[in-house]
Amino acid sequence: MNPWRILAFVTLALHLAWLVWILLGWLVTRRRVLLRWLHILSLLWGIVISVFPWTCPLTYAEIYFERRAGTNPYEKSFLEHYVELLVYPNVPPRLLMWSAVAVCLLILGTYVRRYMRKADDAW
Repeated sequence: MNPWRILAFVTLALHLAWLVWILLGWLVTRRRVLLRWLHILSLLWGIVISVFPWTCPLTYAEIYFERRAGTNPYEKSFLEHYVELLVYPNVPPRLLMWSAVAVCLLILGTYVRRYMRKADDAW
């Protein structure tokens, strides 16, 4: 098998793992201060990379490896490409972007609620 194709697949797997971490990381951060802060920073990165016209470094790596493997890489963002492919065709990019931001903000809200609850318990 082509080593570039393997690298593209590994990068895709890392990208998917990153998204799972963004979506579900809050479930494993209780009583783990370092993980909590890493997850909060990851959420903030997710918001920034969605709102601003930047491309995730993993997307650049995946496209690079796909080109080296001789396949045609996707032209859209990672989320646009795979959400359209797997879930819903022709998702408007702005809807997808704001949905991703909303999910990140909701998860950040769980951290705020946890903090507020902990502050109330201290009294």
